[in-house]
Amino acid sequence: MSIDRKDCETRDRNDPIAFARERFLLPDAVIYLDGNSLGALPKATIERLKHAVDDEWGKGLIRSWNQADWISLPRKLGARIAALLGAKPDEIVAADSTSVNLFKLLSAMVSHVSKVSPSRRVVLSEAGNFPTDLYIAQGILKAYGDRFELKLVDATEIEAALGPDVAVALLTQVDYRTGRLHDMAHVNKVAQRNGIPIIWDLSHSAGAVPIDLAGSGAQLAVGCGYKYLNGGPGAPAFLYVEGSLQSQLVSPLTGWFGHAAPFDFINEYEPAASIDRFQCGTPSVLAMQALDCGLQTFQGVAMADVRAKSLALSDLFWQLMENHCPDFGFSCVSPRNRSIRGSQLSFAHEQAYAVMQALIERGVIGDFRQPNLLRFGFTPLYTRYVDVWDAVMVLRDVMEQSAWQSTRFQQRNKVT
Repeated sequence: MSIDRKDCETRDRNDPIAFARERFLLPDAVIYLDGNSLGALPKATIERLKHAVDDEWGKGLIRSWNQADWISLPRKLGARIAALLGAKPDEIVAADSTSVNLFKLLSAMVSHVSKVSPSRRVVLSEAGNFPTDLYIAQGILKAYGDRFELKLVDATEIEAALGPDVAVALLTQVDYRTGRLHDMAHVNKVAQRNGIPIIWDLSHSAGAVPIDLAGSGAQLAVGCGYKYLNGGPGAPAFLYVEGSLQSQLVSPLTGWFGHAAPFDFINEYEPAASIDRFQCGTPSVLAMQALDCGLQTFQGVAMADVRAKSLALSDLFWQLMENHCPDFGFSCVSPRNRSIRGSQLSFAHEQAYAVMQALIERGVIGDFRQPNLLRFGFTPLYTRYVDVWDAVMVLRDVMEQSAWQSTRFQQRNKVT
């Protein structure tokens, strides 16, 4: 099937969530395909932060913890996130970073399993999991000596590895390199049949893939706020604990915001009876305000429409690559089966880093991942079909002109 730019323009006119693009500040002459790494800036964030700085902080000073209700931000944002992810409002709290939240949940669960199921000694994860998840797990397990083993298997072997020796599994719903998507409900069912809790990392799926934490039987999850949730660089993360499990787990980071009565200032720690027990220190108020604006970009947007557009954008990109760039050595490593694909495509190429730098200089922003992947993310709230067309045409020109061979594209940046 032949596709041209006019076809893409027609698709954009018929897009049921095209209105959401106007909620973002997007630079002219830039095609942004890296929202799976850092979401674009919502226009509302600028005014919100100005108000928070000038009025709430500048004039209200410390009174704003009460008058502007800063104190409730972690739970208010948690409820907003819960609405997107199919959880109850009191099952998610916005706090800290993904790594810190993962430390809390994995530590709490390992401690819990040590008491109730001492024969289970395996913490199961994927060999290709995002490195910070594995680093956190490695650090936690060192404290237990040889009591636990971190076992890494291929994503396709997870189900078979969910055996009676597994204490807890740590899985990422969408693989950050390939975009491969786990069937959360199916994996949860297999795990629960074997008495195994799973901690899900939703960093590359929350806001891009319909998620039903309650309906899928999920018990524990973490995720970040700066990718598809558009909360800004280093935005607060979130943490999910299914309601009936909350009282059974105690965070290892027993900070005052996790206390049952933080402003009683007593010496002994007593965990809050709610999801609040997984808070730790004072929340970053300005960052929370920015994340709130990011979450509000989903207002009036159905996640089913987000998913439909996400798959249509990635299908289009892949088809255009096959039609216009078949002879340049690109090989897509993402699943062809769209039902097991997140909202990104990754193409292997022997000069992937240099090619991506050449693209970025020409205004097409994706990113590079080791060892040889060009990664393109599709954020349905603001990515258009014409953006996909134009991006592939620029890529074709970069390859036809061998523009990537310039020496300035060979020098590695600190952030890739």
